[in-house]
Amino acid sequence: MTDKSLDSGSPHAGSPNTGSPNTLRLALWQCSPLPDSDRDDHAGVIAENLERLEHTMADVAGRADLLITPEMFLCGYNIGAAAARARADEADGRIAASVAQLCSRYGLAVLYGCAERVTDAHGLGAGVKEAVYNTIRLVDADGVTIATHHKTHLFGDLDVAMVTAGTTRAPVIDFRSWRLGMLICYEVEFPEMVRDLAIRGADVVCVPTANMPEYDKVQQILLPARALENQVYLAYANYVGSERELSFGGLSEMIGPGGTIDVSAGRDEQVILATADRDTLRWSRETWRYLADRRPELY
Repeated sequence: MTDKSLDSGSPHAGSPNTGSPNTLRLALWQCSPLPDSDRDDHAGVIAENLERLEHTMADVAGRADLLITPEMFLCGYNIGAAAARARADEADGRIAASVAQLCSRYGLAVLYGCAERVTDAHGLGAGVKEAVYNTIRLVDADGVTIATHHKTHLFGDLDVAMVTAGTTRAPVIDFRSWRLGMLICYEVEFPEMVRDLAIRGADVVCVPTANMPEYDKVQQILLPARALENQVYLAYANYVGSERELSFGGLSEMIGPGGTIDVSAGRDEQVILATADRDTLRWSRETWRYLADRRPELY
């Protein structure tokens, strides 16, 4: 396992280098929300966040295979239902097209958070014309969206008042000879969700999040346990700073399948780089045999 920490102003690498099938290089972007993310200029907020995303992509291109942003990064998290609806993007909308262009330009995959609008043409329930979801999208280095996930477990009144809960299973996706599981924030705190991803073959579980400092035990206790008991790498990208009255606690981290925090951030803005290693994963699964020794007929 190797790691490196970059500040957000680091120069762009001069020449890209590609990873090997035995490794997966991840960049976890720990950033602050915009200080005025609740302003009425909804298009301006998205445009400014797209500029920030491009700057960070240029910063890590060639040093990572996948960049992970915090939860609802492109639209803001603590923004309320009206702003979430105004900034929500359709699956093939302008935000999706903009991020696809960036991925293709920099040869870098991105897992990013946004609000997504789904209309009644997409199979919503009777009488429901439109829904807005807290969403993450995985876009590959060619600019193709290969997976989308809607947050299924909403946290507190903030989430419930702002978005609709997703109703579909979290995805496990083939990516560069690895299997990636995708969850959003609170979902990773439910052991059933991570175990389900592991049973379906996930090697790395990627989690954009917006966790507060009063819940630091998630990073300190729960996430190492999730990684160890499910024999997966776990990548957790959090905000720092504040948004309206809500403060965020940082402590973004990459945890290995042995439950060890391999790379972690503090409370400041930064990008941390980490590498998942196939040999390490194989050795760990031979040592910690929780998945192999399951007896699901008894559960």
